[in-house]
Amino acid sequence: MCVDGRAGFLLGAVTPALPAASPSWWFVVLVVCLQLLPLSPVQATVCWSQVSSPVNTCLCASDIVSCTALGLEQVPTEIPVSAITLDLSHNRIDQLTEAVFEGLFRLEMVRLAHNQLSEIQPGAFQNTSGALLRHLDLSSNQLRVLKQHYFLELSGLEELLLFDNRIVQVESRALAGLGNLRKAYLSHNRLTHFPFFTIQEHSQPHLTMLDLSSNRLLKLPLDEIGNLPIPVQKGLYLHNNSLECECSMYGLFRRWEQRGYASVTHFRQEHTCRVYGIQKGTVRFFKHDRYFEKCNLSQPLREQESIISVKVGKAVLLHCVTSLSGHSVTFLWVSPNQEYVAPPGNNGSLKMFTNGSLEIVTARAEDSGVYWCMALDQQQQRNETREVNVTVVLSGSHESFNTGFTTLLGCVVSLVLVLMYLYLTPCRCPACTKVPTPAGQSTGNEAGAGSGQSSILTPTPPTTTEGPGHKNFVFVQSVAVYHPPHPDSNLHSALSFPR
Repeated sequence: MCVDGRAGFLLGAVTPALPAASPSWWFVVLVVCLQLLPLSPVQATVCWSQVSSPVNTCLCASDIVSCTALGLEQVPTEIPVSAITLDLSHNRIDQLTEAVFEGLFRLEMVRLAHNQLSEIQPGAFQNTSGALLRHLDLSSNQLRVLKQHYFLELSGLEELLLFDNRIVQVESRALAGLGNLRKAYLSHNRLTHFPFFTIQEHSQPHLTMLDLSSNRLLKLPLDEIGNLPIPVQKGLYLHNNSLECECSMYGLFRRWEQRGYASVTHFRQEHTCRVYGIQKGTVRFFKHDRYFEKCNLSQPLREQESIISVKVGKAVLLHCVTSLSGHSVTFLWVSPNQEYVAPPGNNGSLKMFTNGSLEIVTARAEDSGVYWCMALDQQQQRNETREVNVTVVLSGSHESFNTGFTTLLGCVVSLVLVLMYLYLTPCRCPACTKVPTPAGQSTGNEAGAGSGQSSILTPTPPTTTEGPGHKNFVFVQSVAVYHPPHPDSNLHSALSFPR
């Protein structure tokens, strides 16, 4: 008999005695049960293992393995190798040991939220899917420091959830190997500073969201933030922090608001700062902007456009904008003709200052090209580069004047000719004598008397066309109408109409 869409027998049930010579009855029952199998809904089953382990209580559905809220203290060792999504949230896992996910070469999503994670040992994601892992959820745990070895094997990671932890420090190279990272959530932690200088366009080209809201950031490194790629600035969330009320900080957020950055416009009322550094003096500076009435916001942060133009003979100043600062920082420029320029400059055409700025004293056509700036911090063993594309425009002041003058002169001449044509008519000639038309001759606009068709001028055909000033307006449509005979003509129409 069939049970829940499956063929089988009820144990302990008494089956009726059937004649041995009727095997066709069993065949019919088997066929019916097999037909009912596809009708049963697909349900998750308990993962099966040859040995007794916690994985026996996990739920498996196709390539999804769910081990949530099972009180697990470590990651199960016998997870099916076909797993693509692994959910271990709401357990008591306190650390990820070395090669804990070994053999799971198809993993794309791992959820470890709401555990007690405080440590990720080196090589925890070794011998796994590696670049295939796209989503990692470590939120609501007890992590305190993001170390540089945590995510070394996850080069394909796109989303990293670290909010609601106890993170107080992010090491400078903790996110360095995440070249495909798009979104990083680090809100609701205890960060007092963040290494913004590590976020570069070449290292994280796809990053569009960096959530640092609801932390304990005291002061923003405005130079480092100004050097962030524009997509990162648009998605940098800094509301609900402990920032000190400063004109430079307020000017940064005000410019972001004017540019319509979602990180500011969506959380406008949640941007706060501390007046005079006092925690109890926290104000919402977009709502109460009277504290910044005396701020001079006309001078923005030092910025350098990547493409600039300069006229021949003019001077232009190029800034080497970098997040590096201190007396140990040195600067170097490389001109388009591969010439290295260091302070105080070269033979006079290029002048360099100690702060890294480069001045093209007198721009020439051969000065066009890409200029490379390199800032080197020998003490911290860090360096940054920036490029500026300079285009020298040939002077065209005389040509522009001549062209404009010629255009204006042409317009004046054209206007004079039009006025002459309209108002200065030629001399009138004596009145021309009218040549009388012979009485028997018909005008050229009249149709022949014997013609069966003529062009209509009005809905009612005219009775006469005499007079020298009479004009005919010919329509396209031609119809057969009746023309009365001319008074002086002896011809009669060939058409006859019924009365």
